[in-house]
Amino acid sequence: MSPLARAIGWFVQHPVATLLLSVAVVLAGLLGLRLLPVAPLPQVDYPAINVSASLPGASPESMAANVATPLERALGTIPGLSRIDSASTQGSTQIELQFELGRDVDSAARDVQAAINAARAQLPSGMPGMPRYNKVNPSQAPILALALSSDSLSPGQIFDVASTVIAQKLAQIPGVGEVQVGGSSLPAVRVSLDPNALNQQRIALDEVAAAIRTANALKPLGSVASQSRQWQLEASLQLRSAAEYRDLIIAMREGRPVHLRDVAQVSEGVEDRYASGFHNQRPAVLLIVSRQPDANIIETVDAINAQMDTLQALLPASIDMQVVMDRSPVIRATLHEAELTLLLAIALVVLVVLAFLGHWRAALVPTLAIPVSLLGALAVIALLGFSLNTLSLMALIVAAVLVVDDAIVVLENIARHREEGASPMDAALRGAGEVGATLLSMNIALAVVFVSILFLDDFVEKLFREFSLTLVAAMGVSLLVSLSLTPMLCARLLGRERPGTGNVLQRGGTALFERLRGGYVASLQTMLRWLAVPLLLFGAVIGLNVWLFQQVPKGIVPKQDTAQLRGFARGDDGLSFQVMQPKIDAYRKLLLADPAISDIIGYIGGRSGVNNAFIMIKMKPLAERKV
Repeated sequence: MSPLARAIGWFVQHPVATLLLSVAVVLAGLLGLRLLPVAPLPQVDYPAINVSASLPGASPESMAANVATPLERALGTIPGLSRIDSASTQGSTQIELQFELGRDVDSAARDVQAAINAARAQLPSGMPGMPRYNKVNPSQAPILALALSSDSLSPGQIFDVASTVIAQKLAQIPGVGEVQVGGSSLPAVRVSLDPNALNQQRIALDEVAAAIRTANALKPLGSVASQSRQWQLEASLQLRSAAEYRDLIIAMREGRPVHLRDVAQVSEGVEDRYASGFHNQRPAVLLIVSRQPDANIIETVDAINAQMDTLQALLPASIDMQVVMDRSPVIRATLHEAELTLLLAIALVVLVVLAFLGHWRAALVPTLAIPVSLLGALAVIALLGFSLNTLSLMALIVAAVLVVDDAIVVLENIARHREEGASPMDAALRGAGEVGATLLSMNIALAVVFVSILFLDDFVEKLFREFSLTLVAAMGVSLLVSLSLTPMLCARLLGRERPGTGNVLQRGGTALFERLRGGYVASLQTMLRWLAVPLLLFGAVIGLNVWLFQQVPKGIVPKQDTAQLRGFARGDDGLSFQVMQPKIDAYRKLLLADPAISDIIGYIGGRSGVNNAFIMIKMKPLAERKV
């Protein structure tokens, strides 16, 4: 007896142990399902680093020639670097570094810091600080966006609350990786000096700057002590409003104080005047939420939604907060469709088995084997660190067909031995033993086909790795279940039916099968008499497949209607913020006129540059678009 036959015999003869092992597989699968992160696509981490440098007052041309060029020369020597992109704006330079997929991002960050240090001597001396870098992940798309707007508060005041309160609270929610705040900047007091007034009062710019710095310096005020006690002196000396700055004495001329209001216009404003955001027709401050790399998107979004009432209570009553972008509905719909597909596959298997074997006990065997196999595959992919995404779910759906095939092959062969008069134990041992080697070789051949995906180029391999290994894991678990649980259940559940006997359903299924087989035999005999006809048909089918291959649209991943669009607008380098803003406003109004669009959010200027804009569009549900 072969080792495979002995293993099958052990499972059949020890039903309690086999059931306990199956229960353990089911529990491990349920635990894996709970722990698996949910994402639209597999996590493909691009090793990428952003380098930023600033030189206030420098033109874009000066930044490109004197800052970006020396940095690019030094950064270009880093090993494993595949691409460099740089953009220079007024007083700022951004350099995007993308490395090969196999490059460790932490090691690359150390090389980037060394290259920045090497280029320091070639950079302008007036730079306020060394260039900075931060690790980024271009494949990490936002999962949620909030828009804060108000009819009574200024964008700067809203930004202050959003960045200091709401963003901090959101960052504390499990699964949240980063919260970006855009659309304005923090409140500030802006001082616009009058050169004529300064010249008249014989006051230099340095004197004004020193007076402002001194007025806000945090200095100890001393203490007052007695023989038994000591008191620390405290006073609110920080200037916080434009009115307080206007009365600031900046110099003494001819015994008379010169106030800041005498030589400047002092007003309330924001740190960055060239930043604005919008939500539909209203100015707004935006909070863009991204998840942690291994976080479950659905659970993270649910956790954020559970905190919405608490977050709203932290806001002033005049601020309206709305969720304007949410990626979880598409993922929920994908999971729902996958669940329905799996349930439909199981139901069809049960109906087929009922039709041809004619007994509920026979249908119960694949009904139990399929969930055990798929849950076992979930346990394996959870151990491998995969996620539940479109491609892994696609693999599970494909695997359901293979699982069904394995279960039915074993079940049908055992049922045949029972019909021939073998005892339940002998039928299970002989039936599973006869097809065991065939199932093993068939699954190995299929596994080799899918594992070959791992030898493709870096990007495709990383993208389809989870699909390939999920399918191989499901096939492996299915093979084990088909040679252990399935024959054990058949030995206990299958009855003994002679040909021509059984219930009405079994007799009808047998008659239908015999008619189908008779039709097949007749068509085969006809084709064998006219060999030219099947050969011509075979050639026509090959030609049709070649033509269809050329006509079918091609892509890396399946297309999905996510009802969300993202865009980036960039104006000419010479465009100012004042020119760019009305252009984006006109474009926004044009988009809002489209009846298929539900919400539009975006921001202009800020960290992306005064002539750049970022726009996110949320479409209405497909049934309401009428397109």
